[in-house]
Parts: sequence; structure tokens; C-alpha cells
Amino acid sequence: MSEQINILCMKWGSKYGPEYVNKLYGMVSRNLSRPFRFVCLTDNKEGIHPEVDCLPLPELDLPPGAPERGWNKLTTFIDPLFDVEGKTLFLDLDVVIVGGLDCFFNLEGDFYIIRDFVRKDGTGNSSVYLFRAGAHADIIEYFRKNFADIQKKHRNEQEFLSHYLLSRKQLEYWPSEWCRSFKYDCLPGVVGSWFSESKVPENARVIIFHGNPNPDDAICGVSGKWYRRVLPARWIEDHWRE
Repeated sequence: MSEQINILCMKWGSKYGPEYVNKLYGMVSRNLSRPFRFVCLTDNKEGIHPEVDCLPLPELDLPPGAPERGWNKLTTFIDPLFDVEGKTLFLDLDVVIVGGLDCFFNLEGDFYIIRDFVRKDGTGNSSVYLFRAGAHADIIEYFRKNFADIQKKHRNEQEFLSHYLLSRKQLEYWPSEWCRSFKYDCLPGVVGSWFSESKVPENARVIIFHGNPNPDDAICGVSGKWYRRVLPARWIEDHWRE
């Protein structure tokens, strides 16, 4: 029998509605051939399809008034993570899956993450990362004990996570063509975006929407920035659906 594999996402607050979880589940179902368990850590499971295993959002215990900055994602490393076991692929809610995901589970290594699209200092983008559930409890333990110092050194969760794992030689990066940025890899440049539509890069598996726009905005041609025009990206609708 093959090992249980998991797809993990998180939804808290009001930024993303249940449709983001449901569409992510649909995309995974169409692009992963192996049996999988789909888990959403959330503070509100209303509207989420029953195929999704909704578990409570773990408490991070940040000091009162501390900015969130994605720190909540570090609770994916608690041990035990409820009853989740085995290889676990974390996906942000606003990604668009455009190719097969089996390859993400076939690499040897301890921890995989996207190499950041802008920074060249080893920082990863945590929109897509792979780990073994329960194997990195030291991350959250260190974070809770040293939050004040971490907050001074790192802007957000992915900076801290990357620095911590690099210092322990546990971090590896996905092949660059698998996870591509909508802004940097799909759009034809700042000037070209006024005249040409976006497109899916060759061999891409997951398109990352960091900052603006989100997938629903990009479909309609809303960029979120006055200096960046985005023509309607109707191809997103072919993938980003339940």
C-alpha cells in the first residue's frame, strides 16, 4: 500500500471565502492521480464542501496586537497535527493549478519550497511547500520562544521559515518551472501587458498569485495597481473551478 499523502490549506478571517477552498479542492482532484486526503485548517467551515476535511485552526498564541503577517501558517508544524500523518503538500488558497501534482511527491528531500521570485538570499515563497507532518515541531517551538527577536529580523513567516531551515541545511527548492508567478512569469512585462494577454509558462504546474491581483481579479482584467494593466485572463477560468 502506498503512503498516505495530504494536501493542506488554511483559511482564517474574511479575506477568502469558502469558494477558494472548494476550487482548490477541485483543481487538486483533477491534477493528482494518487489517493489523497484534503485538509483545511480553518476558523469557519461554513460553505466548504464535505469532501474537505475541516480541522480547527491551531492557536499560535501571538502577543496581543502583534501583526499577523502569515505567522499562522507556522502552526502547520505542530506535532501532532491532529491526525494528519505522512507527506503533506501545503497550498495557499489563491494559487491556480495548471498541471499535474504527482511530481511534487516524488522528490527526495526533507523540506521543499518555492525559491522567492524577487529575493536572491535564499528566501522561499511559502505558497507551495512540502514537509512530513509532525517532523518539524522544532520550528513552531523556536518561534514561540523567540517571537520578539524573530519579529525584529523577519518581515513575515516565509522569511523566518526559510532562514531557520537554511541554517539547519534542511531546505530545498522546487524546480523553477513548476511554480511560476502570475505577475513575473505569465504577464508580458509592464508595457507588453497593455497589448498582450497573459499565458501559462511551459511546464508550469502551479501559478502563484502573490500580492495583487488575485485569480478572480485577473480573470476580469483588474490588476490592483494603477501602473500594471492586466488584460482579462480567461484561461484562469479553465483551471480555477470546483
